[in-house]
Amino acid sequence: MLAKITQTTDYIQQRVPWQPETGIILGTGLGELVNEIDIEIAIPYIEIPNFPVSTVHGHQGRLIFGTLSGKKIVAMQGRFHYYEGYSMQEVTFPIRVMKMLGVKLLIVSNASGGLNPDFAIGDLMFIRDHINLMPNPLIGRNEDQLGPRFPDMSKTYDAGILDIALKVAEQNGIKVHTGVYAAVTGPTFETPSEYYYIHTIGADAVGMSTVPEVIVARHSQLKVFAVSVISDLGVKGKIVEVTHEEVIDAAEAAQPKMTKIIKGLLKDIVI
Repeated sequence: MLAKITQTTDYIQQRVPWQPETGIILGTGLGELVNEIDIEIAIPYIEIPNFPVSTVHGHQGRLIFGTLSGKKIVAMQGRFHYYEGYSMQEVTFPIRVMKMLGVKLLIVSNASGGLNPDFAIGDLMFIRDHINLMPNPLIGRNEDQLGPRFPDMSKTYDAGILDIALKVAEQNGIKVHTGVYAAVTGPTFETPSEYYYIHTIGADAVGMSTVPEVIVARHSQLKVFAVSVISDLGVKGKIVEVTHEEVIDAAEAAQPKMTKIIKGLLKDIVI
């Protein structure tokens, strides 16, 4: 894997003459944040050696390099999911490349089902912890050059960055929650009993991404900030039939709030 990471990084560095310091994964319905980025270079995934190609509607499939709030960033316009048939190593491969490119902070966004009865569709939840119900991306041989065999996960989501994000939200009058995100494989949405079970074990929201990327980011010693858009509800009495298109619509409706927070966070943060 190390050889592939190096090959991909070398290719990108031939096209991008500077180092990004922040990596951003733009989740379902949130790809339009690119309109706020001063884009210098955009590389379709299909052109990048060893990169998977996103197959999900709402994930355009480009690696974007530019400036946002005065910070040099690389943004994934579309992520990869385990349910698409990729291995966990393929799903998280871009995080390895980001690390080798020089990234120090990973910002992750997603759309998720709300399990907390205080949540409403369109709310934002800053993730303060997670529950992994997916295969762990670190299973298999460990490359010591990439990170330790047994990485600590007691401080997965950076508390200092979370505090800054909360202040940005308050300054912009944006209501946010903090909570625990549970990751499942998908691609089925959860049954009412699964919603109940996942909430019972401590989760406030559930989705099909983010956690594998975060695990690899922490294995790579990257700081992490993550946010979920509540796109549907898994709360007893509020569960209705849901489609992927409705999830995208809900996430897109929350886009202005997400944009203000990410821009404000990058402006105020010192990595």
